[in-house]
Formats: sequence, C-alpha cells, structure tokens
Amino acid sequence: QVQVVESGGGLVQPGGSLRLSCAASGSRLAMYGMAWYRQAPGKERELVAYIRINGYADYADSVKGRFNISKDKYKNTVYLQMNSLLPEDTAIYYCKLTTNVRDYWGQGTQVTVSS
Repeated sequence: QVQVVESGGGLVQPGGSLRLSCAASGSRLAMYGMAWYRQAPGKERELVAYIRINGYADYADSVKGRFNISKDKYKNTVYLQMNSLLPEDTAIYYCKLTTNVRDYWGQGTQVTVSS
C-alpha cells in the first residue's frame, strides 16, 4: 500500500524558514515526480513546486526565489525548503506523488506564518 507522509510544518514568524519533508513508501509503480501543493482557508488548492524524476523542478511565481524543492532518490523523499516566509504562505501543505498509474496524496501539514 502506497503511503505519502508529510512532516515539518509549524508556526514561524514572518521572514523565518521551515523545511517540509515528504516521504513516499510502498510504491512499486514507476514514479514520475513529486509535488507540493497548499490550500489556505477559503481558497483553492494551488501548486507550489514540483520536481520530476530527472530532477527538473519548477515553482509557482509567488514562491520563486524563496522556496527550494529537492529530492533524495534513495529515500523516496522530497523536501521543500521555505525561506523568507510571509503571512500569505500560511496554509496546509500537501505532498503529491505521481506514478504511471495514479496520483497519491498525503494528509497535509499545517504551516502558519505569524508574529
């Protein structure tokens, strides 16, 4: 059974940093990539960053230059380093694993940016 588990969320002051982790396990399917999404209260879920199996990565304009996505292929883990956090970054952050059959989502981790 495939599991996608996020960790690393929390409360941070504006201008601070957090690193989120997403670990995927149990998949014997071909992995195409992983991505981070976020959903703020009253808003739709939006793509934050994604990284393909070949290492290509891209970001939403709102986080470019502040966030960095990376992966550890040996651990099937993806990280999201978030710097210079803003109050508008407050949201539940979700990880998505894309395989050749379907996508798998984690349960999400709360990130709150507030003084």
